Amino acid sequence: MHHKRLWCPPVVLAALVSLATAFSLCQLGAPGIRPIHTFSIVARDTVTGDVGVAVQSHWFSVGSVVTWAEAGVGAVATQSFVDPSYGPLGLDLMRAGKTASQALAALLVADPAKDMRQVAMIDVHGNVAAHTGTKCISDAGQIVGRNYSVQANLMLNDIIWGAMSKAFEATGGTLARRMLAALEAAQAVGGDIRGKQSAAILIVKGHSSGRPWADRIMDLRVEDHAEPLKELRRLITLQEAYEHMNNGDLAVEKGDISGALREYGTAENMVPENLEMKFWHAVALVNAGRVNDALPIFKSVFAVDRNWVTLVPRLPATGTLIADEPTLKKILAEAPGK
Repeated sequence: MHHKRLWCPPVVLAALVSLATAFSLCQLGAPGIRPIHTFSIVARDTVTGDVGVAVQSHWFSVGSVVTWAEAGVGAVATQSFVDPSYGPLGLDLMRAGKTASQALAALLVADPAKDMRQVAMIDVHGNVAAHTGTKCISDAGQIVGRNYSVQANLMLNDIIWGAMSKAFEATGGTLARRMLAALEAAQAVGGDIRGKQSAAILIVKGHSSGRPWADRIMDLRVEDHAEPLKELRRLITLQEAYEHMNNGDLAVEKGDISGALREYGTAENMVPENLEMKFWHAVALVNAGRVNDALPIFKSVFAVDRNWVTLVPRLPATGTLIADEPTLKKILAEAPGK
């Protein structure tokens, strides 16, 4: 979809950016009021065009300040002695047609505390820019690669960002998995000198549909955890599994029972301990006429939580479960004590 953009003379745009940034800095108060030291990555998937940002830090709720992204625009990581306005203002500039380098340069010019900032930006065309101020606490550094940038400050050593770069380039799979690999590589060689506390990942589509809720692919945060990256990995797996569940639901709506079985089965295999995934897989099997295959799954779910037993008789009226009275009795007979 192509969107018309209002044209603004470069001189006027630069003046507006400077004013907006100066206002933001005044609102924040003294430089360094939010010392969110961390390591992060901004990146673009060259196949899908999706863009994202991922981060870990020894700081509470790091994702609420560091990570910014907008479909069809780009992604920003703003950290060190952080000015959060780099996120929305950077996206504003890239939305107006500026490259990541141009957007970052415009904001740095207007920032009297730029030597204390660490910022990275990527636009949907794969242009990347990063800045590590001379007053960022060591060890601090960055690597700008093709379609990504890794950056870190207040690290235990100076090999962190190199390890992140190598891991991102060497890892296959989805953008989420590749960015997570970069974070895990950083932690494996030392990470934040203070330890670990929170992590986040935000991924959006490369092209905007005009529906932000549909364009946000992944938005996960671990606000406070002893092992934030391990928890983030668990959440990523869970979201990917639920995407298969959603696809299964869509298949049911279209009458594609075999497709629903495939999607529900995939989800269940990814998170085998999840009762809801097991339950709906069993429902899909019944709807496909494979009642006997569904019964052991129902039994395993009912044994853990009897509320699922209560739910079963409510489903036929909605068409969610296609089962006559004898079939219902057969399913309910799998409940403990029956």
